[in-house]
Amino acid sequence: MSQINIAVVDDQNLFRQSLALLVNSVENFSLVAECSSGKAFIDTLRTFNVAIDIAIIDMDMPEMNGIELNKYLQNNHPDIKVIILTVHSNEFLISQMITEGASSYLVKNCDKDELLLTINSVYKTGFYFNKQIVKSLRSSAKNRPALQDLSGAPITLSKRESQVLKLLCKEYNNVEIAAELYISVRTVEGHRVGLINKIKCRTTAGLVLFAIKYQLLDASF
Repeated sequence: MSQINIAVVDDQNLFRQSLALLVNSVENFSLVAECSSGKAFIDTLRTFNVAIDIAIIDMDMPEMNGIELNKYLQNNHPDIKVIILTVHSNEFLISQMITEGASSYLVKNCDKDELLLTINSVYKTGFYFNKQIVKSLRSSAKNRPALQDLSGAPITLSKRESQVLKLLCKEYNNVEIAAELYISVRTVEGHRVGLINKIKCRTTAGLVLFAIKYQLLDASF
């Protein structure tokens, strides 16, 4: 089982310390950084020589909030997958953070098992959306117009692009998609990159958000 290197960034001392203890209690998790602010985390990264796989970050922090920290990480450390863990369940914030590169978004009243599932899913596939978030996004997407990219320009998806997108949303990897559609892994990767460029998102998580917003997935997702 692969070791997952995790950083926790939250200004609430007791919550951060408790989360750090939880991370350290899981066999394949390794807490490699624990910071009380976004600025402190950036300072740590400047002198750090250990690869961080996942950063769990709060939204409300002094000096640099979660929105600003996520933008910094996407621009300067794109290999670090961001999980937002916050008290805010505002639909606009969820959409904003995912489209700006965050891999998942959880509220702080989630249970331990869901957090552990989120970490493992993000490490494996690059994203995790729980049912509550999917439901709220679908509700807001009713009567949505024709497909548009994130800048509002109209787009169309080919049949193959739609097939690849749906399988990505089901957490299939490139090899599994290639086997399902009887195409090469290289072709799958080409479609994935093409979808990201067409939709103008940054990650697989952004593709999933797009598919949810435009109701391109069946009800079982």
